[in-house]
Amino acid sequence: MRVLVIKTSSLGDVIHTLPALTDAARVFPDIRFDWVVEEPFAEIPAWHPAVDRVIPVAVRRWRKHPWHARKSGEWHAFRHAMGDTEYDAVIDAQGLLKSAWLSRYARSPVHGLGFGSAREAAASLFYRHRHNVPWGRHAVRRVRELFALALGYTLGEDADATGSYGLDRTRLLASTAYQPDRSRPYLVFLHGTTWPTKHWPEPYWRQLAELAVAHGWQVRLPWGSAAEGERAQRLAAGLGDVRVLPRLTLTDIAAELAGAAACVAVDTGLGHLAAALEIPTVSLFGPTNLGYTGAWGRRQLHLAADFPCSPCLKRHCDFKPTAGDRQRFELDLHPEQPPCFTRLPPARVWSVLETMLAQAAKSGSAA
Repeated sequence: MRVLVIKTSSLGDVIHTLPALTDAARVFPDIRFDWVVEEPFAEIPAWHPAVDRVIPVAVRRWRKHPWHARKSGEWHAFRHAMGDTEYDAVIDAQGLLKSAWLSRYARSPVHGLGFGSAREAAASLFYRHRHNVPWGRHAVRRVRELFALALGYTLGEDADATGSYGLDRTRLLASTAYQPDRSRPYLVFLHGTTWPTKHWPEPYWRQLAELAVAHGWQVRLPWGSAAEGERAQRLAAGLGDVRVLPRLTLTDIAAELAGAAACVAVDTGLGHLAAALEIPTVSLFGPTNLGYTGAWGRRQLHLAADFPCSPCLKRHCDFKPTAGDRQRFELDLHPEQPPCFTRLPPARVWSVLETMLAQAAKSGSAA
């Protein structure tokens, strides 16, 4: 059986799709997947042993420069790649108009989410087979249910279990020449994210780094943009055991994560990558809902802000505290934004992280 998957972005969404491939491979041992994905994330599908071919797209770039896309041959190459194979099924796991539009170029019937299930309801008009998957569930489970409905199997009793991302670490590490320094144990702080409200305050990251260094740990800071690189440099300033990593590919970052004793993350795609690699991780949630997008997997611990408006699911904070709120939550003493993260101070995060590290060490020595 050969199946085409369309899941183009973002980093976390692509990672959330991997357990569905593992489910299908358990039911159909001979199943093989091709995967349509945005260029920045094209490394990820290849890490799964059931994926044969990755078909990269650049929808955002093509929209901005459509003439160049045609003149360069990129658009023709994509259409040829989509149409040169007849699949047993095509699954649009994105549920957006852009992914549904891409599905038109496949030669086989397309499965997707129904009108009331897709993130953009109009996308369902492009599918021959529409499947209703209830909202209010974690993104990983929703994708797993879509695959089960499209390919005709049931998840059974493990529908709420973590499942398996199925990543082949040997395959992953063999795809990069980058070799992390593993001469001593280290932690990785995943400080970068997208929405302004999802950022844990920079002074908190600095205090957490100081606590880690004081307890004998080395801390490593990856970054993916100029702003993240500048923040990493500020966090590391004057702390000899806090190391700013060079700018790395996703595969290189995965290699760093694979060797870490533990991670601390905000709601970010790299946090989901750490979960896929089963690295012990403390994830910090303020405005977003961990029930929908929390790190899914073994050895994952979430700290959610205990705040009147959390989770608000807003990119920008518009909370207007009353005098009582200021006194109760000590907002005048902690002016960082967004205020919900004042409920997750560095001392609390470090205490939880220390417990996690002790448990990991204990289980490792027992093994």
